[in-house]
This record gives sequence, C-alpha cells and structure tokens, in this order.
Amino acid sequence: MSVLPVVTAPAAVLATAAEEVDPTDPATVRLAADLVETMRVSPGCVGLAAPQVGVAARVFCVDVTGHPKAVTTHGTFVLCNAKIVEASRWRLGREGCMSVPSLTGDVKRATRIVVEALVPGTGEPVTITTDAFEARALQHEIDHCGGKIFLDRVAGAHAVYQRKIYL
Repeated sequence: MSVLPVVTAPAAVLATAAEEVDPTDPATVRLAADLVETMRVSPGCVGLAAPQVGVAARVFCVDVTGHPKAVTTHGTFVLCNAKIVEASRWRLGREGCMSVPSLTGDVKRATRIVVEALVPGTGEPVTITTDAFEARALQHEIDHCGGKIFLDRVAGAHAVYQRKIYL
C-alpha cells in the first residue's frame, strides 16, 4: 500500500467524469488499498475518491467511524462504480474537501440514500442504505467520480467560507 499525493482544484481530473472500472482488476484492488491508506493518514479525512489522487476511475473509500456528526456508520469500505438509486430528506450542511483545502461550503444533500456498487477484489454487488453524515460523505465521493467538487453544488458565493484552522 502507498500514500498517494492529493491533487487540488483546479486540476482537470477533478472536473472530468471518471471511467467505470473492473473491480477484479489487480490495479483497481491496489488503488482501493492506496485510497484507504491515504485517507487514514490524512487528519479529518472521512472519504477519498480516485480522481483526488489523479486517477480518473470510479473508485472511492469512506469511513466516518468516530466522527461527531456520524449517526450510522458502516466502518471502512471501498466502492467501485457506485450509483445513488434512492435519495430523500434533503438538508443543507457544511462540507470541506482535501482537494479544496482552504474553503468550506454549504451544500444541500439527501440525508437518506441507497447506493448500489461493486466491491473491489470480488466484483460482488453491494447495496448500502445510510443516512446523516455517512450519506453526505458518500454523495461527496460519488460527486468526485462524476467530475464535481462541493463548490459546484453551493448556492453561491455567500455559501462559501474560509476554512477555520484549529491549533
């Protein structure tokens, strides 16, 4: 496993829809492990998508375990070719991103979602039903795979803020 460098906006890979992957390809499995390793060494990081490390692939990891806003958590997981199949209960919430390190913004997202995806390594289909902060994290990472960052979803400049630095 390797810790990968995170690219920042305005990198072109962040604005380009990523390609679907073969979840059983050894390169995909290696990428999945590297994403988890990179997420784990990045303070405050609860998710990381392949485009954020410069790879235009529909792969991402999420782990909201222990986060104060988490209600439901499925632990650490990696998904390939994820799609949201149900979304409801929309609510505004503050988001930040490693690829936009100096800003946060208010983004309206579903607080209950159902996601279908494939598991790296086996290619087995999986369905995840979640809510609250984990739902927000999943939508944020799926957006990365679709070539969007959270700034693409804010209502306007009034909903963007300088990130606070806590020492």
